[in-house]
Amino acid sequence: MRAARVGGGVARGYNRHVSTKGGQEPSVAARTPPPARVLLVTGMSGAGRSTALKILEDLGYESFDNFPAALVPALIESAAADGPAIAVGADARTRGFTAAATMLDGLAEMVSRTGRELRVLFIDCDDDRLERRYIETRRPHPLAGDRPIMDGIRRERQMLAALRDRADLVIDTSALNAVQLKRLLAGHFGLGGGGVRIFVTSFAFRHGLPREADLVFDVRFLENPHYVETLRGLTGADRAVGVHIEKDAEFGRFFERLWLLLEPLLPLYESSGRTYLTIAFGCTGGRHRSVYAAERLAQRLLAAGWRTELAHRDLPSSPAGTAASPSAIAVVPD
Repeated sequence: MRAARVGGGVARGYNRHVSTKGGQEPSVAARTPPPARVLLVTGMSGAGRSTALKILEDLGYESFDNFPAALVPALIESAAADGPAIAVGADARTRGFTAAATMLDGLAEMVSRTGRELRVLFIDCDDDRLERRYIETRRPHPLAGDRPIMDGIRRERQMLAALRDRADLVIDTSALNAVQLKRLLAGHFGLGGGGVRIFVTSFAFRHGLPREADLVFDVRFLENPHYVETLRGLTGADRAVGVHIEKDAEFGRFFERLWLLLEPLLPLYESSGRTYLTIAFGCTGGRHRSVYAAERLAQRLLAAGWRTELAHRDLPSSPAGTAASPSAIAVVPD
């Protein structure tokens, strides 16, 4: 089982997310309610596992944390008939967790008997960031003992390597705040059903790729509005910048081919049971070309009836409603 890794990168200056919902006829996947689920939430100590459990509880999960590993199967069996979803937290501090891989095998077999599906979520974080968190909170690492914090982190990472490899999803919280973590968890593990939700974002390559992105498109081949004095201080959400980019013949060819790729691909993601997809556009500064491309795609997705969220990672915060604003879309006729 290969895990998907999301999160991390430089995630500052997000606009407020604009949720949109179109009117297309729901697909079979969209009409099918999510299956009853047991979600095992594990990961590196200090990476945000407890925060993730609280978010999942807000999303409707019945959450349990740090039960002895030997009692977890009985706990799930007793709760199986009650709620639609159960989240169980376990990490290096959990009694009996040293045999985590063996525990996972037994847990999977037991969960299948209850008619539920077992998913494994691994919450991760860069080692340096973990060390900084422990230093700032003045808390000892559970595996460090009298050794340096980094020794405990490395020991834990080695202990959890096999479990991480078997995770269905790895979320890296190195540069995520609680709001962004909630968006990811709601997208991947929300209980509302409704088919795939699409998150479109722009970013600056100088700040690194967004780790949560499933599909990344580089639009640095387009003419850069930064070198036009009257456009330099504007963004891709401004109409004047949109007009300028649309006049570049390469943009029209790129965008139409992009849609020819996505139009048949998105239903396939949905029919396979995927609930969340992140599409990212990058340019040098994350201000003009990538912003406009993200805005255009969000509008196209909305018009096609897909549930769509939009944010611009490396733009300063702006008032609600500026993202995906129809006035920013300046289609130039042939």
